Amino acid sequence: MKQLKLIILLIFIETSLFGQNNDTWTSFWNNDSTLIGYKDKNNIVKIPPQFSLFQTADKFDNIIAVTDEVNGELKTYYLSKLGKTFGKDSLHSFDNTYDCENEGFVRFRDRITDKVGMFNRKGEIIVPAEYNELTKVINGLIVGLKGAEKKFWDKEKHSDCNHFSWTGGKEVLIDTLNNLLVDSFSYEHKLNLFSLEQTDNTHSDTIRKSFIAKNGKNYSFIDFEKEFKQWLNKDLLIDFSIEKLVNASYNSIIWQSSGCWDKTDKQTFINRNFPALKASLLEISDSKWEHFIFMNSLNSFMYEGAEFEKYYNNCGQGKEWIYPVMELVISSKKKKKLSQNSFTFLKTDSGYKLINVTIRTRKIK
Repeated sequence: MKQLKLIILLIFIETSLFGQNNDTWTSFWNNDSTLIGYKDKNNIVKIPPQFSLFQTADKFDNIIAVTDEVNGELKTYYLSKLGKTFGKDSLHSFDNTYDCENEGFVRFRDRITDKVGMFNRKGEIIVPAEYNELTKVINGLIVGLKGAEKKFWDKEKHSDCNHFSWTGGKEVLIDTLNNLLVDSFSYEHKLNLFSLEQTDNTHSDTIRKSFIAKNGKNYSFIDFEKEFKQWLNKDLLIDFSIEKLVNASYNSIIWQSSGCWDKTDKQTFINRNFPALKASLLEISDSKWEHFIFMNSLNSFMYEGAEFEKYYNNCGQGKEWIYPVMELVISSKKKKKLSQNSFTFLKTDSGYKLINVTIRTRKIK
C-alpha cells in the first residue's frame, strides 16, 4: 500500500510540474539573469531556471530545445511538456540555430546517416530519418528532399567552410504520417501551404502552382510572389491615391532617407510625403528603372512588441510561411550612386501592408 501511494504521489508531481494542456508557458530569468525557466499563464513556475540562455525558446507549447548542465557538462536535447527528454544526440540545427516546434512537431538529424526525420510532441518518431532535409510542418504538410548531395561553399570566398547547399535530388510532399502526397514537388519556399485546393484539373488561377498528387487530383497552392505582384500591379497601383496607400499600410511606418531610421504613424508619413512616394513607386513601369522582389521574414530586432507577436514563432523567428515580407527594390538602370529605393510589405490577415520605406532619390521627412 505504501508503495502504491508513493507511485501515485510521483505521478501527481510529474503531472503538476509539466502537465499536458493548451497553456503556453513563457520563459523567465533567474535573479542574476544566467538561467531560464518557464511559468504558466497564472505565473506559476512549471520549470525552475536551469537552462542556458543559448537558443532557448521564449515560449513553450509542446516541445523546446534546451541546453542544460548535467554533472558539470552541458547537454542539449528536446524537452516535451510531459517532461520527456529526447533527441539528445540528434537535434536539428540550421545556421547555428536549433529547430523550433511548429504545429506540435520538431525535426531531428541522425548524426550517423546525416538524414532528417520528425518527432511529434510525445517524442515519437513519426517521419523516419530518410530525407536530406525537411521543412517544418506547415498546415499538416511537409516538404522533403531526397537523393541530394552537399556542395560546400568556396572556402576562399566564405571563411566558414561548414556552409553548404544541396544539389540535385527530388522534392516530395508528405503528411505527418509520412504518407507520400506528391511525388514530384517544387516548393522553393514561396508556396502558401495553407492555400491548398484539390481539383480534377490544373487550377485556372495564374497565381497558383499545381501538382499531380498520388490520388490523381491536382494539388494547387498560391505562390506568394505571384500573389504580391498581382496585388501590386492590379490593385494598389491602379488609380493610386493617398487613401489607397494609407489603407495598404501598417499602423506606423519605419523609414529612411539620408540619415537615421525613423518611425511615423502612417497617415502623417504618407500625407507629408505622398508626391515622393507615388513618383518612386510608379517607377516600376518606367523603362529607365528596373525592379526586383525579394521574399523575407520579419526582422524581430526592428519590429517588436505585442502588436507583432503573432508574426513570430516561439523562438522569435519570423513566420514567413504564413506572413512573408515582400521587399520591392527599384533601381536606376544607370547604376548611379544613391539610385535605389525600396518598399517593404508585410502580409497580414487583412492583406499586404507597407511597413518600411527607404527613399534615396528624393527627399522624404
